Amino acid sequence: MLPAPEKEKRSIFRNPFLYTSTALLVALLYVGWVFYSRWQENQAYEQQLAEREARKREADERAVELMGGSRFDILSFYATPSVIHEDQSATVCYSVSNAKKVRLEPPDANVWPSLSHCFHVSPKKTTTYTLTIEDGEGHEKSAFVKVTVE
Repeated sequence: MLPAPEKEKRSIFRNPFLYTSTALLVALLYVGWVFYSRWQENQAYEQQLAEREARKREADERAVELMGGSRFDILSFYATPSVIHEDQSATVCYSVSNAKKVRLEPPDANVWPSLSHCFHVSPKKTTTYTLTIEDGEGHEKSAFVKVTVE
């Protein structure tokens, strides 16, 4: 009688499919974790960037509004000092928004549309300066400042 064939002993270590599939699973989990963590970091960064841009936009809007926004206006017109002696000079400053032309009466200095422009005047007698601005549609606005000479 022939001996019964011995059961072939299968060892867990002899199955290469088990090792490959385990290594593949570990590699896929690692790659998935890397992509997910980077995705989370990118989401947080994009949120911070959006918040920063919103704050910058608000600051820009405030700055534009302080500069006159879309309104046609004389934002400021003043003289310092407003009282001088005959041999002294005063500084006259103005700020306009959305003006196409600027005129000064009496014409003691060159003027132009500007957010901030100053010039010196030395009147011999008390003088009232008139700043007139025009937009492109023919509208005008004026402001006055008086320099008193003692």
